[in-house]
Amino acid sequence: MQTIEFELEGDYVELNMLLKLVGLCGSGGAGKAIVASGAVKVGGVTELRKTRKIHAGQVVSVDDTEIRVLADPAGMSDGRPKSGRRA
Repeated sequence: MQTIEFELEGDYVELNMLLKLVGLCGSGGAGKAIVASGAVKVGGVTELRKTRKIHAGQVVSVDDTEIRVLADPAGMSDGRPKSGRRA
């Protein structure tokens, strides 16, 4: 099984976008289709909610790939996407 470590920026990432960001699909729409197919598990349980919020510490699996979601490395967990933050 392939393991990918994903460093979260903020409090969460939506499931379909996580699949895109780690390179398992080419777009958020393709990520939604993968989730809808029943191929995605969160914490070992099949997940059908395409925009489920995925937080640090959760493990997402798709086929033979496991994604471990790590805490925000910069400690900037204010809930806003990186582009929405002000210095």
